[in-house]
Amino acid sequence: MMKKLLLAMVLSLAAGAALADPVEGTWKTKPDDNGDFGYVQIKPCGPAFCGTLIKAFDSTGAEKASDNIGKKIVWDMVAYPDGLYDDGQIWSPDRNKTYNSDMQLSGDSLKVRGCVLGICRDGGTWKRVK
Repeated sequence: MMKKLLLAMVLSLAAGAALADPVEGTWKTKPDDNGDFGYVQIKPCGPAFCGTLIKAFDSTGAEKASDNIGKKIVWDMVAYPDGLYDDGQIWSPDRNKTYNSDMQLSGDSLKVRGCVLGICRDGGTWKRVK
């Protein structure tokens, strides 16, 4: 009986991993206006995807303390066909502004963009952290 339960648990975990959305994971952001960058972990939040800052780095690449660690950077991103994530918001810590946002996934690259009142800011291309 115990072997069957263990097998069922392993198969359940494997099936869940196989169904993970390709955007899930940790992403290195483009350097901001100060040259600083961060690692954002993207995972499901309700029916959409959210990203939380989990590490911050200065312009030399040294890890640094930041009051922004643990804060949501991306939220309410809805997955659409062909790697598009849209209808969400993105917060830019260096400018302390929130933008309507979309993201385009292509392999290990995530192109991020934020817009307000029809004016868009290129958030650059984030790279998957392996």
